[in-house]
Amino acid sequence: MLFKTRIEKTGFTALAAISFIMGSQLSIAAGGSETKGLPQLDISTWPNQLLWLAATFLMGYLLMAKVIAPRIGAVLNTRRHTILNDLKRAKDADSEAKQMKEDYESALETARNSAAEAARKAMAEAKANAEAAEVDLAAKLGKKTKAAEIKLSKLRDEALANIHDVATELTLDTVGSVTGMKVKKTDADKAVKKVIQLSNQEA
Repeated sequence: MLFKTRIEKTGFTALAAISFIMGSQLSIAAGGSETKGLPQLDISTWPNQLLWLAATFLMGYLLMAKVIAPRIGAVLNTRRHTILNDLKRAKDADSEAKQMKEDYESALETARNSAAEAARKAMAEAKANAEAAEVDLAAKLGKKTKAAEIKLSKLRDEALANIHDVATELTLDTVGSVTGMKVKKTDADKAVKKVIQLSNQEA
């Protein structure tokens, strides 16, 4: 606005000078060759000079106001709008960059939290699976141990039964061989049972 005002003032000053010069020249032409001295100082030519000055100034003013000043104003407005648009785009770009940075940081934090949560879940699942496998293994070992104990108990009973029979047969053979006496199997069986009972009592 200040630049526009300065242009108008400069233009008006130039127009006034041009109008004054043109009025002087026209007055010289109208006065003929008899005019002597400076025409600007001739009082008789002043009305004519003032008339042409006013007409020229009015034309120059209209030219400045209607043609030159609007064009200069349009150029200045275009420049101002261009600068404002550039500033707005720069602010929008800065805001967009800040928003992108915030979104990136938020996504990174979310990814870190998700990774930590996934790791915790994986650890908990692995621990649960290990505990379940341990319980299953313990149950299987318990079953196998119980079956082995039952089998050993049967084998022990069978071995004890065989030992009883063997001891009875050995007693019969030993008594027959040493003493030459014939002992009944029932008597030998009773003697072996009695010896086993005494051994169990002493143990």
